[in-house]
Amino acid sequence: MDQKNKDLDKFLNFLSGKSKKAAPTDSDSGDNVVKMAKKGPLNPKKYLSIVITLTVVFATAIIIFANVYIVKESEYAVVRQFGEVVKFERDPGLKMKIPFIQSVTRLPKNQMTYNISEEEINTKDKKRIIIDNYAVWRITDPKALISNAGTLSKAETRMEEFIYSVIRTELGQLRYDEIINDEKSSRGSINDRVTERVNELLQNDKYGVEVVDVRIRRTDLPAENEQSVFTRMISERESTAQLYLSEGDADKRRIEAQTDQQVQEMLATANKEASIIQAEGEAEAAKIYNKSFSQDPEFYSLYRTLESYKKTVGEDTVIILPASSPYAKILSGYLK
Repeated sequence: MDQKNKDLDKFLNFLSGKSKKAAPTDSDSGDNVVKMAKKGPLNPKKYLSIVITLTVVFATAIIIFANVYIVKESEYAVVRQFGEVVKFERDPGLKMKIPFIQSVTRLPKNQMTYNISEEEINTKDKKRIIIDNYAVWRITDPKALISNAGTLSKAETRMEEFIYSVIRTELGQLRYDEIINDEKSSRGSINDRVTERVNELLQNDKYGVEVVDVRIRRTDLPAENEQSVFTRMISERESTAQLYLSEGDADKRRIEAQTDQQVQEMLATANKEASIIQAEGEAEAAKIYNKSFSQDPEFYSLYRTLESYKKTVGEDTVIILPASSPYAKILSGYLK
């Protein structure tokens, strides 16, 4: 019974954490007894302080990382405090802001392209056309943009309104054919004037943006006007073609008249020269004949008579001459 009581006391002491080393006795000196080390009571304050420390460190790390921001090479970082702009960062790198008080807005630093909505305008000659254009722009003052425009999209909206207003004013001073005809077009100077005027309006309102270039991409007609305009353009081209044909015919007739005149002058000159040459030849022949015939007058008389026969005597010629006529004698072959 004593051994059982001792075992029960050991078990209760183990549960209460007050186990103590029992003195060895003669009865248990030979037994293998498990000896338990003495342990003190648990201390919850120690573990609570460790949890609080870890929580504080973790929260501090989160706050630090949440308020560190990186400025890239291609962007501006605008820092606002209670809605007001306090600074903006241009240089890239790692930056800090005040926790829970300041916020960061990022804006692009490079040039951007903005496609402007198609709009219908009226020309000087009361023609309706649809203009499609675009703008190349950039941010020059991020603080002014945030302060006056608020957001990037609002700045783009205001820029689009200014561009449409200026283009409507500029093209409203031109006729329709001056806009669409490449030979008479003034669109090259219009783009420069629109860009300059839009920048003036943006600077007056201090939006912190600059338009680099404004370009008209396309000029179209409303669908209901296309066919009538095409018909008129075809008629104008046909009139132009007919004018060219008329001018060509006039040039043809003028060239032909000049050529005919030159031919007539050349023929008249040639005939004149031929007549002179022929007259000189006949005169020279007459001299030769006279010189030759003067050497034998009788032969000359006979020759002239024979030549006259060629002209007067034919197949049906009837000549009535006296038999004693010299002319008849020669004709009959009597030469004495």
